[in-house]
Amino acid sequence: MIDLHTHSIFSDGELIPAELIRRATAMGYEAIAITDHMDHSNIDLIIPRIVKAINALKNHLPIKAIPGAEITHVPPSLIPDMVKEARKLGAKIVVVHGETIIEPVTEGTNRAAIEAGADILAHPGIISHDDLLFAKEKGITLEITARKGHSLSNGYIAKWALDMGIPVTINTDAHSPSDLITKDFSRQILVSAGIRYDKIEMIFQHAKNLAEKAWR
Repeated sequence: MIDLHTHSIFSDGELIPAELIRRATAMGYEAIAITDHMDHSNIDLIIPRIVKAINALKNHLPIKAIPGAEITHVPPSLIPDMVKEARKLGAKIVVVHGETIIEPVTEGTNRAAIEAGADILAHPGIISHDDLLFAKEKGITLEITARKGHSLSNGYIAKWALDMGIPVTINTDAHSPSDLITKDFSRQILVSAGIRYDKIEMIFQHAKNLAEKAWR
């Protein structure tokens, strides 16, 4: 399992980074990104601490642990600068909290995330056809999620992304240890979203490529 969207106690998760990474290791994970929720109030506090924790553990881990960020409920016009700041501070995977159908995310967030070159657009909800085309053009990865609620639009994302040749990945958006999943269960989620079995290994390989690029 490669999971590029998780949360620690630095935002609204339950675990410190070391325990989150350890529990992921015990679940058989190959890689995990810690991508806590961020806006202007905490970005400069959280990313350096995640980087510090991961650097301390790095030579003692059997999995790839990657520092990241999830830019969350930030006005669309401010997202590009925040993506740049996150990368400058050391985030290797930048996720933007997309226009999920279960939260009042500002319209235009999906577009701004794509324009900004975020690595992953998380739970983008009923993303427009124009934004799908733009994501394909920019090479942005769309998320299939294991997170309850956000997962309601997985089928829509799976259909259009695969039909249009847009890369997708599966993440947990984990906030607690019980949110972590096995690779076998992630496969069931992908199939349940309408993805054919012969496409699943391609999705896993894309996640592996993202993790290896971030790890370097």
